Amino acid sequence: MTLAATEPTMDLPAVEERHLDRRQYPNGVAYMDGQYLPMSEAKISVLDWGFLHSDVTYDTVHVWDGRFFRLNQHLDRFFQNIKRLRMKLPYDRAEIAAILANCVSLSGHNSAYVDMICTRGASSTFSRDPREAENRFIAFALPFGSVANKEQLERGLHIAISYTVRIPPTSINPAIKNCHWLDLVQGLFEAYDYGAETALVVDTNGNIAEGPGFNVFAVKDGRLRTPAHSVLPGITRQTVFDLCSELGMSAMADNIRPGEIKAADEVFITSTAGGIMPVTRIDAALIGDGKVGSVTRELTSLYWKKHADPSWSTLVTALL
Repeated sequence: MTLAATEPTMDLPAVEERHLDRRQYPNGVAYMDGQYLPMSEAKISVLDWGFLHSDVTYDTVHVWDGRFFRLNQHLDRFFQNIKRLRMKLPYDRAEIAAILANCVSLSGHNSAYVDMICTRGASSTFSRDPREAENRFIAFALPFGSVANKEQLERGLHIAISYTVRIPPTSINPAIKNCHWLDLVQGLFEAYDYGAETALVVDTNGNIAEGPGFNVFAVKDGRLRTPAHSVLPGITRQTVFDLCSELGMSAMADNIRPGEIKAADEVFITSTAGGIMPVTRIDAALIGDGKVGSVTRELTSLYWKKHADPSWSTLVTALL
C-alpha cells in the first residue's frame, strides 16, 4: 500500500492483514480458465465441489530430461476416470497434451511433476445437485519431486504398517485417482509416531494395500508380487510388470499378508513421484540383509534408461 506524503503512516488494518498471502509457492506454471499463471495465482473457489467434497479426479505424469514418461498411459487413465465420474472436459486429448507441454515449457523445468485435474466445479445457485455444477479443468507443472530423497534411495526407506483400512472398492473404485486421502494421512501419522518415514495401509481383509501415493512390491526367491485389491493400479506399477516381462522375471498381483512382506528378500515402492524406490525396513524388521537388493537395482536401472526411449517417452514440445 503506497501512502501520499501528506498522509500519516499507519499499520494495515487487521482485516487486510489476514488477506496478505505470505506463503512461498514452488516455481511452476498453472493453467486455469484459459490462461497460464504463476502457481501463486492458481486458485479455485471455496464453493468448488473439488474443495468441499473431494469430488475431483486427477492424474500426474512426470517429465525427465525434457521428455514425458508414459504420457499416453496417464492420459488414458485420466479420460477413463472423467467418464467414470460423469464429468466433462472442455478439451480433447490432444489439447490437454498441448496444455501440459506448454506448462512445462513456460515453467522452464527440464524435469517436472505435471498434474492434470478435473473438479466437479460449482453451481451458481450452490445447488447440491452435481449435475448443475460446471466441471473445471486445471493443469500445472512443478519441479520434479520424489517420495524418497537421495539419502533414502541409497539406503532404502523405513516403512511402518498402519492398520488403518483403505477405503474399500465397494465404496470408491480405487482405479479412479482421487483426493480421498484421510485414511492415508492417518496412516502417515501413525508411521511418524512409530519413527518410520512413510506408511502402508491394509485392505478390509488385513492384507497389504498401498501407501500414500505409491504401490508396493515384494520380491521372494526372484518372484515379484504386488497387492491385488484396494489399490490404484499405478502407471509405474504397470511399468514394473512391463519391465519384468522384458527381463523374463515373474511378477503377479496377489494378496500379501503383513508377515509375508516383512519376510520378503526385497521390497520396493513405485510412484510417478520417484519411480522405483527401495524399502529396507518395515516396522522393526530388516528386509533381507537390510540393503538395497539386486532385483530392485536392476529394475531401477532399466526404468530410468527407458526415459530416453521414444517408445516409452514423449518429447516436450510447446505449442505456444
